[in-house]
Amino acid sequence: MPPPVLPLVSAAAAAPPWARGCRPAARWGGCRRVRARAAAGEAGPAPSRTQVIMDKISSGEEVGGAGGAYSYSALKRLDQIWSSICQEQVDSKVPVVVTRVQGPLVDNDRGAGSEIFDVLVCGGTLGIFVATALSSKGLRVGIIERNIIKGREQEWNISKKELMEIVEIGILSEAEVEQIISSDFNPNRCGFENKGEIWVENILHLGISIMNHWQKKILVLVWWPAKLVEIMKERFISSGGAIFEGHSLSSISVHDDLAVVKLSDGDSLTCRLVIDAMGNFSPIVRQIRSGRKPDGVCLVVGACARGFDRNTTSDIIFSSSSVKRAGSSGVQLFWEAFPAGSGPTDRTTYMFTYVDPKFGGPKLEELLEVFWTLMPVYQDVILENLDIRRVIFGIFPTYRDRHVTSLVGILIGPAIVFLIIDVLAQVGDASGIQSPVSFGGFGSLTRHLGRLSNGIYEAVEGDFLDTYSLRLLNPYMPNLSASWLFQRAMSVRPRVNVSPTFVNELLFANFQSMQKLGDSVLRPFLQDVIQFGPLVKTLGLVMVTRPQILPSIFKQVGLGVILEWSGHFMMLGYYTFLSTYIEPVLRSWVESLSPRDKYQWRRYLEAWRYGAGLDYRQGE
Repeated sequence: MPPPVLPLVSAAAAAPPWARGCRPAARWGGCRRVRARAAAGEAGPAPSRTQVIMDKISSGEEVGGAGGAYSYSALKRLDQIWSSICQEQVDSKVPVVVTRVQGPLVDNDRGAGSEIFDVLVCGGTLGIFVATALSSKGLRVGIIERNIIKGREQEWNISKKELMEIVEIGILSEAEVEQIISSDFNPNRCGFENKGEIWVENILHLGISIMNHWQKKILVLVWWPAKLVEIMKERFISSGGAIFEGHSLSSISVHDDLAVVKLSDGDSLTCRLVIDAMGNFSPIVRQIRSGRKPDGVCLVVGACARGFDRNTTSDIIFSSSSVKRAGSSGVQLFWEAFPAGSGPTDRTTYMFTYVDPKFGGPKLEELLEVFWTLMPVYQDVILENLDIRRVIFGIFPTYRDRHVTSLVGILIGPAIVFLIIDVLAQVGDASGIQSPVSFGGFGSLTRHLGRLSNGIYEAVEGDFLDTYSLRLLNPYMPNLSASWLFQRAMSVRPRVNVSPTFVNELLFANFQSMQKLGDSVLRPFLQDVIQFGPLVKTLGLVMVTRPQILPSIFKQVGLGVILEWSGHFMMLGYYTFLSTYIEPVLRSWVESLSPRDKYQWRRYLEAWRYGAGLDYRQGE
């Protein structure tokens, strides 16, 4: 028999006394508005528990990127976007933002300014990192940002290793890394519906791999994105970069030699290359996909609250129940929680789920209503005793063919060519297919930032801006394509005859197997890196120890998806062979080639190495 489904009742019935009787109004707010409407004789539905909480919180100014807004109105706007994603099919009326113009750019079409940028980056919240890396190499770079370039006023958990990768590129110092770290904590837990918990101990020791996942020898760090973005912004300006804040992209005209970027205020900027870092809902992405519905979506809600007396450990992934009901949809809910750096009793808690928009899904506000009910039970606290500091929410779409055109970042050169900058990073908001538990992709950006900035720099400096050369910066990577299967397995699909406990059983079987196989298997996976050898070992052990789970996997995922995944799995093995045995032989020969051939072969070798996940070094 399936476990009981949590009913969603009205806010008035479900809310505790502080919401029903409006005491204490000073703590949560929202009651004055209700009383004012009542005094005026207005009739209307009572505000939801989410609205009552969010109306009291100062939303602050919005910044770019998913999760950059905290107000109730922003939540409703994002819910409208999510509803439209579920409803619409391919939209042939998507506005055209990028157009191809034959011939070179005529001088009088350059607009008011005569300066020609090497690179223009559209979207500055995480685009600032790529822009700073390129500017530090001597390129003339500009950033276009519709808001202001500012990090979010919330904490992210991240590994020090990932931050040190920015140090290696040369745009951040070790001293600055220490400035942006707000706290560290241990131990760390993962668990799946009373099937057992995996606790890992923290060993504070110099020279070990410091990661933000379930590992032995692990230090989980909480850091301030606002501080890091501020440092990057100052460094970008000091290196000669130009920032155009408060400007939205209107259109891009791509000529044979240059591109003209028109802004919403009528001004124009000219450049040799355009990088789109505007995120999942970029108008350029929408044009490329013609309004196509994503194949999967990760929905995330959460809050940062004060009042957690027991606040020294973290959960990276935890499932406290099987399938639950949110709105009219069944969902498998997962938790992530960690101490915040803003105070000793402050804690950030995320609740996330994976859905197929083809079948619809709950609204974010509906998920938040479930969150307010389940979070106190999960964290063993009383909601009324918490001081909610921020409410967090986001939508992260995914596409099975992400290596082709799933764009969160693109390059536009003399030919319209698309590059997924955050295929590797999702501009900090991973869509959930990089690993089965990832919805924050800043770590992936740091992992690939050196590769991308070096490749873009070589392309611009060598004038390798033709279609083929730019496409090499966006290679097929079988390890990323193979990871799609994980998200599909973690989502609830209607009319699929599998047990409500299947997802938790599958995840526990995999994590238990990886733990038995040791760090060489566990560490790459938990760092969002899929490798052939560890994957083969894990799948083999699961099939040997839990063969009874295989029929449910086929039902849940579907035969077609498994066959498609098998092709990526075989390519993962092939890329592993190329990077392990062929790349070392070719490396010195590549450096003797002509500049163009050298550029191309460097990209081939990178594709093999990163596509096999062998850029990850076990000893770090």
